[in-house]
Parts: sequence; C-alpha cells; structure tokens
Amino acid sequence: MPVVIPDETLEAAGLTEREAIVEIACRLYDAGKLALWPAAKLAGLNRADFEGELMSRKIPVYRPTEQDLADDLTALERLRDLL
Repeated sequence: MPVVIPDETLEAAGLTEREAIVEIACRLYDAGKLALWPAAKLAGLNRADFEGELMSRKIPVYRPTEQDLADDLTALERLRDLL
C-alpha cells in the first residue's frame, strides 16, 4: 500500500522524498517496529549506510537485552575459570 506525503508537508519539514523515507525507517527501527535489516531495506540502504544514518541521529544500533548481558557474564566467568 503506497503512502502519499503531500509535497507541501515534505517542504514544510525541509525533507526530500528520499530523506523522508530514511527518516521514517530510522524512526520505525527506533520504536522497535522494524528490525535493522527490514528498516535498512525500507530506507533503500545497505546495512552499513543505515547504521550510519542511525548513528547520525544518535539512535543506538545495538540494543543488548538482559539475556545478552547474562550470556556475556557467563562467558566471562568461563574464561576466568580457564585462567
């Protein structure tokens, strides 16, 4: 389903059509509505370029969960035990 943004709205926002699409993709990623790769595809960018767009907006690229932290701590404990 196409979404139509009136030219006047883009002009008022100071955005080109391309910039608006990238902005929307970044905001959907930031809101947790799209994962990284689907958001990058929506923006028409490769992963590295999309990550650059996120960083320029100060949107975290990686968002570790509590489980990620627990896994990392477990791995560090195992490494400590090996030393």
